Amino acid sequence: MNKAVIKKALLFTLALLPIAAAAGYFTTGYQMKTLDPSMVEMMLEQMGSEGMIIVATIATTVMYAVVCGFFGYILASKTDLLRPMKMEKKPLIVTLALSLAGGILCSLDYWTFGAAMPELRQSRELLTSVDNWLASVLYGGVIEEVMMRLFLMSLLALIIRKLFARRSEKTPAAVITAANIIAALLFAAGHLPATVSMFGALTPMLLVRCFLLNGAFGVLFGELYRRYGIQYAMLSHALLHIVSKTIWLLFV
Repeated sequence: MNKAVIKKALLFTLALLPIAAAAGYFTTGYQMKTLDPSMVEMMLEQMGSEGMIIVATIATTVMYAVVCGFFGYILASKTDLLRPMKMEKKPLIVTLALSLAGGILCSLDYWTFGAAMPELRQSRELLTSVDNWLASVLYGGVIEEVMMRLFLMSLLALIIRKLFARRSEKTPAAVITAANIIAALLFAAGHLPATVSMFGALTPMLLVRCFLLNGAFGVLFGELYRRYGIQYAMLSHALLHIVSKTIWLLFV
């Protein structure tokens, strides 16, 4: 294995550590407000205190960042998905435009699905809290992209390539597209537990909403990762949350 790639993977992982720690902290603060009180009580009984829950969440988030960051970087280098870790003007403009449009579309959730689900509108205050903002940007924008795009999408691309395009010198575009779609669907499915904890039950409409929103945007983030690099997927994911929540604060 290329020593230069391993060194860069280590440096990338080290850069993720403070972000992962902060993401774990703010995610805990948000989750403690959204979880069912009985579940919070059970967690307190198991962990002993809220402080221990925070420590456990931070440790778990850091572990995700270390494992997925390091191995994801290496997998990306093996599947032709690794790009220079820098920002360039044209990709940045494209990312900003798509993120603005995506954030506007995401904000419409309040007026579309929210019209049929009062509990969604009632959760608006929690969804625009400081903890939620920071958790969305740090955990959603950075950690989730490292886990779902840099690691999982790259891993899926490697597996699919070995199964169906073993003789190709480079990873075919169709392989990366398939990996992106599968990763996006798994990304959407990963939001189901949080959806259940927030709304109490999983209805057909919530299921459609979860896969429509998270799946579609997951494909967008994956495409930005494929074309420009993981940093643009991170930026887009974070900006999408910022734009949608800003619209809710201004107009709801």
